[in-house]
Amino acid sequence: MYKVEVVENVVGAKTKIESLAMEGFTKDDIYVFAHDKKRSEHITEGTGTESIGVKEQGMIESMGNLFKSRGDELRTKMKAVGMNQTEADTYEEELDKGKLVIVASKEARANNANPF
Repeated sequence: MYKVEVVENVVGAKTKIESLAMEGFTKDDIYVFAHDKKRSEHITEGTGTESIGVKEQGMIESMGNLFKSRGDELRTKMKAVGMNQTEADTYEEELDKGKLVIVASKEARANNANPF
């Protein structure tokens, strides 16, 4: 099971991350998505949350991201934390609007799922 939150900015992200921590999610269970890669890296570093890498995504899928558009890459990473294609498409549209998508998923880490 996973939980998704959509926020406007970093302040909103920090508030939601704190709320998710109070619900029992660790920072290792929380992933922050942003359409801009640098913004995503900055927020992940600033909030101490996880990035989705080879461990979660698998080597082949991770290498495949090198040849995908940013939108395709983000949808692939969202599916790796448990979303289906329709959900990933919907939340990627929110990213297109400049919003941040926060996903909390204990299973992604426990199952070595396939995100960033």
